[in-house]
Amino acid sequence: MKKFNDLKFIDLFAGIGGFRQALEYYGGKCVFSSEIDEQACITYEANYGEKPFGDITLIKSHEIPSHDILCGGFPCQAFSISGKQRGFEDTRGTLFFEIARITEYHKPLMLFLENVKNLVRHDSGKTFKHMLDILNDLGYNVFYKVLNAGHYSVPQFRERVYMLCFRKDLGVDYYQFPEPSGSYTYLCDILLPDNETDKYVIDRNDMVLYYNLEQNHAAKPLRIGTINKGGQGERIYSPYGHAVTLSAHGGGAAAKTGAYLINGRVRKLAPRECCLVQGFPADFIIPVSDGQAYKQFGNSVAIPVLKSILKNVVQLDGLRDFVKNHEDIIP
Repeated sequence: MKKFNDLKFIDLFAGIGGFRQALEYYGGKCVFSSEIDEQACITYEANYGEKPFGDITLIKSHEIPSHDILCGGFPCQAFSISGKQRGFEDTRGTLFFEIARITEYHKPLMLFLENVKNLVRHDSGKTFKHMLDILNDLGYNVFYKVLNAGHYSVPQFRERVYMLCFRKDLGVDYYQFPEPSGSYTYLCDILLPDNETDKYVIDRNDMVLYYNLEQNHAAKPLRIGTINKGGQGERIYSPYGHAVTLSAHGGGAAAKTGAYLINGRVRKLAPRECCLVQGFPADFIIPVSDGQAYKQFGNSVAIPVLKSILKNVVQLDGLRDFVKNHEDIIP
């Protein structure tokens, strides 16, 4: 099995389809998607020709088609440093149990999950351990690692924990997450022309630029100035480094994207640039307002990281052998 050809996957907490982009790249077939945000559903339908089902908590397990792979970046605000970190006390945190519910019923070959880095250490690690125990009891070997998207040809600093869960009868006792690619993409590589970004220029009299402006490329955000008091959304960066982590929330003059000194102008990133910063294709359709687009790309996943992880998955001997020898039970 060189690819996921003929393997079916479901796209939970689908957002705008970041996981779908990666799974379809390797030949997977999406048989079900779920997303509660109506604006995200508009973008999803515009790009994939189908509207996701709504609130997953209202969908019975038997109503979901059988599948080989369950994937999703389940809502992370309950575990985020920028949130209140209430974990399972927060309704959004309990959505992990929807994954467990569906997994218990369908027993897919693999789960592919993503969340914020802080999930691993939330509540002194108790929250994550509880998740791992649940997945183990459901019959899965779990591998996880925190990766920075900037190390995988993504021009953005974005640390996330990625989880691969293999059904134990697959015999996958070891999985090696991909090493950094060694090649870097910088923000300046994906920027739009000035005449397409005029509306995103920030014109204020309280901006300060440092004298030692960074001109050298670096695989990290390079801060070169401030707006106002320099709080979140009020920091200026060089385009020769990486973008700061895109966010669905936050305030400041450059909320959600950060500010950058580009061709002598300080500005936010345009939604199309956020699209490229997350690794979506250049022709990805953005049918919503700028505000909604910022939210959607901030909530999404870095597609090149997912592809790098899956590249190692499709090469696993245990998974290939299982699928070859059990073709009669693959839905």
